[in-house]
Amino acid sequence: MSDTRLPAAPEPLATEVFDSHCHLDIMVGHRQASSGDPVALAAQAARASVEEIVRQAREVGVTRLVTVGYDLPSSRWNAEAAAAHPDVYAAVAIHPNEAHAATPEVLAEIEELARLPHVRAVGETGLDYYRDWASKEDQHASFRAHIEIAKRTGRALVIHDRDAHDDVLAVLADQGAPDVVVFHSFSGDAELAKRCARAGYFMSFSGPVTYKNAAGLREAAAIVPDELLLVETDAPYLPPTPHRGKPNAPYLVPLTLRCLAEVRGADPDALARVISANGEAVFGAW
Repeated sequence: MSDTRLPAAPEPLATEVFDSHCHLDIMVGHRQASSGDPVALAAQAARASVEEIVRQAREVGVTRLVTVGYDLPSSRWNAEAAAAHPDVYAAVAIHPNEAHAATPEVLAEIEELARLPHVRAVGETGLDYYRDWASKEDQHASFRAHIEIAKRTGRALVIHDRDAHDDVLAVLADQGAPDVVVFHSFSGDAELAKRCARAGYFMSFSGPVTYKNAAGLREAAAIVPDELLLVETDAPYLPPTPHRGKPNAPYLVPLTLRCLAEVRGADPDALARVISANGEAVFGAW
């Protein structure tokens, strides 16, 4: 059951890092969580503002965020939020679950948004075979269109891949991937991590890597090359252990980062520096 109380802040990091993927518009209640996810609804009940979310994150060493769109209104809002807050960048796209809405007119506006200076990625896009909210045909068409938008705008491509690993990789190979690709909330095993690494794709890990039943995900996290590793919250979703069922937020990144450091046999501060450098490689200088 969800818990509307915000989790306690973790011990601050000694070295700054950033959250490569969150959904500020859902967190502040601007858009209702379309899935009715109880954790997202709990986050909205907390009634935090963007300013408060940024402040809480900075207090534990998470100094920058990327807020990610999933439909046209969400993308518009996140682009505006990024323009208004110097510690925030945005990504814009039509989520695969909303792919039926990816009309030529909508995609044209997504491309316009992607060219704004504070929008640094096209995403999240990709394939989702877990839910059937959009047909596979619509999802594939939308995914391919977003790949082309990323290439035309020179932006990173942020991938949503749920139960569709082989097809996501096949579409990227067939369409021709942009220069920078990020598998957000990486959900594959070590073999998928090897395939992504060979292609030069970044892999971003979120709260599930901390879960007791996620040994395979930790095996994947252990072998990702340093130069392809990112960390994220996907807030308000996927809160890390020990806060499952509570609202997630960027200030909980240290819990996931410390888990990644442990499974990789790395120093957390050194890993934070690596991830921050990777963030600039993906999203540009802040």
